[in-house]
Parts: sequence; structure tokens; C-alpha cells
Amino acid sequence: MTTHHIQLLLTSDIHGYIMPTAYRGVQEHLGLALLASTIEQLRKERPTLLIDNGDLIQGSPLVYYSNAFQADKPNPIIAAANTIGYDAAVLGNHEFNYGLQHLNKAIEQSQFPWLCCNIVHEDGSPWVQPYHIFEVDGVRIGVLGVTTHFITQWERPEHIAGLTINDALEAARYWLEVMKQEEVHISVISYHGGFSHCLETGEAEEASSGENQGYQMLAELDFDILLTGHQHRELAASAHGKSIVQPGYRGAYVGKIEITVELEQGKCISKQHKAQLIAAKPELTPMQGVVDAVSVMHEATEQWLDQTLAVVNGNMFYEDAFDVRVHKHAYVQFLQELQMYATGASISCASLLHDLPGGFKPTITMRDIVTNYIYPNTLKVLAVTGEQMLMALEQSASYFELVDGKLTVSPAFQYPKSQGYNYDMWEGIDYVIDPAKPVGQRIVKATYRGQPIEPSRVYEVVMNSYRATGAGNFPYFATCPVLQDQQIDMTELIADYLRRRPVIHASCKPNWKVV
Repeated sequence: MTTHHIQLLLTSDIHGYIMPTAYRGVQEHLGLALLASTIEQLRKERPTLLIDNGDLIQGSPLVYYSNAFQADKPNPIIAAANTIGYDAAVLGNHEFNYGLQHLNKAIEQSQFPWLCCNIVHEDGSPWVQPYHIFEVDGVRIGVLGVTTHFITQWERPEHIAGLTINDALEAARYWLEVMKQEEVHISVISYHGGFSHCLETGEAEEASSGENQGYQMLAELDFDILLTGHQHRELAASAHGKSIVQPGYRGAYVGKIEITVELEQGKCISKQHKAQLIAAKPELTPMQGVVDAVSVMHEATEQWLDQTLAVVNGNMFYEDAFDVRVHKHAYVQFLQELQMYATGASISCASLLHDLPGGFKPTITMRDIVTNYIYPNTLKVLAVTGEQMLMALEQSASYFELVDGKLTVSPAFQYPKSQGYNYDMWEGIDYVIDPAKPVGQRIVKATYRGQPIEPSRVYEVVMNSYRATGAGNFPYFATCPVLQDQQIDMTELIADYLRRRPVIHASCKPNWKVV
């Protein structure tokens, strides 16, 4: 009998962040280059398998710039991953944001397999490998890749054309048994998804929509280790006899599963495993090989971000995102007017996409645009009934909660991750939110051009492509006729708009309020 001490390391939701910066003009404790130095140290402890769990190639200004202006060059995040020496990666939902041509090029450049069992060709054949068997110090580890099937709710149809996206849980159920027939000692599901239920009690923590089926996998399937992501949670735990890890996002942590296996004549006699989170060590410097692999693209990105586009007359910057969601702000007015100008729609809805300070300072650069508008959305104009509009207003009004008379954010918009981007503000209508009233009854006034919004009337509303899919608990938008479908990325749309208007006047029309 032989005893084998090995480890599995996991990154997830890197979102294209390589250098220790979020491109807001300061150095920060994040990014794959810094985390790679921690990974390098951990690898010295015992034989290692390194997996990325998805949402690797989209998100940062660096990868946006690379895709938009240097698509003929090697993908910088793939160059970084190749330098680090990943053993495999799993497809995340954001892998599809730039389209299949971009994703296929990234896969071709990768010196490791991409895994996913539930995204297949239309004829049902695998699109990428469903799973891979690794041998680490004599231990056979089967890693099954699976991706949240909610991609179909969020992604543009042309970005997933020719593919069928099956239920993640059911695909995992089938392919897990196929993989285990290959005499694996350790079976792993690497799931780009998270949990809708509490790991300790099994009680639902969010709507069981199917977006996050991790708990169901733990409860229903027979395997050893569950690697998760998508929700950006920092989690190391065990449940149903399985080790679980989710390592945050942007490279703040690496998930570590220590595994001890006893083998006798090739058979597993006993096995133990334990999950933990390891923070990127601040005393280390970014891995030089990774820095070298992306330095040219990084410097080009920084120069692009520093382009001046316009100046602001007045104030369009804010420190407190929550305050902007309570009191209308000039930056939101700007977004709404831009969306209405670009499409001709008379009604617009928009949201702040993060909870950090934002908006525009007196001089507007590309850096300001891409750090405010962090997702590759486009615009759509939908034919929305008054009834649907009122439902959407009530859904956004549920963002608020009164605690001892103080206005706060509802836990439903905070856990398991912050979802302030699902609170929409509207332009072209007038409305009043009363958070003291029950959820679903908080819109105490809603008018269009001075008249009450009519439930049966159809209105033209512009919104981003994410919201138009119904994402964020607005399912009725997915059924609305599409009147316009613009193909220009919002960051490009904003930049073009500003280039034509070198001076922007901050203004704020008080068409809504929270009382």
C-alpha cells in the first residue's frame, strides 16, 4: 500500500485581470500575476493539479482592449495562463461575451484543455471535452467541467449559435457516471455556478431558478470534490461528504484542496480531502514570466485608457453608489439621455454596474468609461406594456429595505453577492417609490407625459442587452417584441458620443424619487 499526498488548486472568475490593477489609476492587491506567485509557492508543497473554473477571458479593460483593437495578437489572459501552466479550464458564461470566433481563438491558443459537458453541438456531440483524466503522483483524478445553463438567459443568440446548452445538473449526472467508468480515484466536478441553498441547512437562499445548482449536485450526485465559481463568493467548506471551494474573483484567492489517497495495486483503499482558501500573498511580487507575457498589451491598454474624450461642465462624479440609487444623479441622467439619443426611444432604464465611486470627473478619458461600464452590453428597444413596466418598477423598488427606520439595501440584492446592477432607474416617466410599503406595492405614482401609465398600452423602452433577456428577475422582458437591436458595444457608443461633444453639461431632471 502506498500513500499519496497531492493537492488541487483552483482559480475562478479572474475576469481578465492580470496585472495588480483594476485600471482605475492605482495599484491594487489583485490579478493573476500576483496570485501566480502564491500558486508557485504552493506547488512546492506537493504534486499539484491547477484548474481554472471559468470567466477567465472577459471583464478587464486589458482584455476589452485586446479584443477590440489587437484581436490578431495572442490573447493576453491565455498567454498568462499558459505561462503559469494550468492543467485545464472550464467554460464560464462570460467566455461567450465576445462571440464564438473570439472564444475559439482563445481555446486554440490554450496549452491546456477546456472542459464542459453541458454545452454541445446541435447534434448533441461534445463541443469541448466533457471531462479529462489526470494522473498526479499515481492518483487518477477525473475532472468534469460543467457550466451554468443560464447562459441562454443572458447571452446574445449569435454568440451561442450552433450550440445547445443543456441543464447543468442533468448533464453532470450523466457524464459523471461516464467519467467514473475510467477507474478514477478522485472524482471532481468543476462547476461554473454556485449555490442557491445554504450548505449547512439546505434552506433556499435565493430563487431556485436553475442558475446555481451546486447544492443539488452535492445532495444528489456521488463524487468527491466540488469546485465552484460564478457568484464571486469566498468559500471553503464541506457538505454531504464532499469538499467545496469558491475562490472569490479577480485573483484575490486560490482555492486549495489537500488530498490524501491510499492505493493498493492501483485501487483506492481510502481517501481524505479538505478545502481551504489561500489569499494572494501581499509580500510577493507578480510573477515575472506573466508580467513579461502581457507587458506590451498592458502598456498599450494604459495609453488607450488615458485618451481624453471630453470635459464636464458641472459635477458628474459620485462617491456613494447607494446614494445615487436613492437620489437621482447627473451621471445617470447622462446614461439615460445617451440611450434615448442613440435609439430614439422615449423611455429608458439604466443602472449603475458596480458599487464603487464612479461617474465622470472634470476630464473624461476612456479609463472613466470602461471602469464605469464594465460589461460588454449593447442596447435594445423593446415594446413593453404598461403592466410590464409597472412590474419592473416594483421589482427595482424591492431593492430597498427599512431597518429601524433607516433605508438600507435588501439582503436579496446583497447575498450571495452584491447585485446593485439589478436596480434600474428610469427616464421618460415620472414615479415615486415608498419603501415603507410592502414589496410589490411601493410604486405610489407612475406617469408618462403627465398621464397614469396604462397597463394595456405598449411603450417603447430602451435598455441594455442584459436586461432585455429578462435577467435580474425581469422575466417578462424576454417575451417583449424587439423593435431595435443595436450591435455597438456601450463603451464604444459612449466614447463616440463624447467625441462629438467635447463639453458635457451636467444636469439632473427630477423625474423620480424615493420617499
